[in-house]
Amino acid sequence: MNTTPRTGHAPGRRRRRATANALGLAFSALMAFPLYWMLLTAFRPATEIHADPPHFWPDHLTLEHFRRALSTPTFWANVRSSVLIGVGTVLVSLLIGTLAAFALARFSFAGRKALVLIILGVQMIPLAGLIIPVYLLLSDAGLTDSLPGVILTYLVFMLPFTVWLLRGFIAAVPVELEDAAMTDGCTRLGAFRRVVLPLLAPGLVATSIYALVQAWNEYVLAYVLLSSNDKQTLSIWLLSFQTSFGTDYGGLMAGATLTALPVAVFFALVQRRIGAGLTTGAVKG
Repeated sequence: MNTTPRTGHAPGRRRRRATANALGLAFSALMAFPLYWMLLTAFRPATEIHADPPHFWPDHLTLEHFRRALSTPTFWANVRSSVLIGVGTVLVSLLIGTLAAFALARFSFAGRKALVLIILGVQMIPLAGLIIPVYLLLSDAGLTDSLPGVILTYLVFMLPFTVWLLRGFIAAVPVELEDAAMTDGCTRLGAFRRVVLPLLAPGLVATSIYALVQAWNEYVLAYVLLSSNDKQTLSIWLLSFQTSFGTDYGGLMAGATLTALPVAVFFALVQRRIGAGLTTGAVKG
């Protein structure tokens, strides 16, 4: 038997790996360039922003655009509105969505398949086609120009995806774990709280990130439903840098950086939980 190691394919594999790495780096650089340009514009003087040809590296750095953005009259009120809407949407969607997803994943009842199809169908409805009916409904309920009205509206669009995503995570948790907990004396609710919920942490983190990003960056509904300047969100506040005299690109990019920062920090804090194994080591044999 010939046991000579085959080395002829090694150079080819290395070339393919190097090509794949180069393509990955090029794609990553392409995707990161808008973010780099936003930060570059936010930190460099106005004279360099309008330079022709454009400079891809700043000659000088300044914080003037951030000072101007932070000193706008409604900035902190808009931050408060965005935080309340984002946190409220995330908490309520997780609370209701987790219980609904658990019911769909664990219980058999009439109309369960139809309910799943309805949840998927809701995701296909275009948002623009519902703006007027939603506004009229909230107007009749006296919830226009109010943060609770915006949160309720966001929940209509967040809950279907939340339920669908968490249903998959819960279905991946072995039923034997709950049975063992109930055999040891736990109730159904106790087994859910002590067994399923801790294992559901990666799914809750992924869902919360999605809900927060959608609620934090949403523009159309917030623009239509909120008319008071002190109740508007940061996505609408960015419009203040565009006037009849032109666009303040330095202030706009500084404001966009400040707007994106909370979500980026939240993702950095919880991103390790997303890749964690859902039930690694939970079942032996």
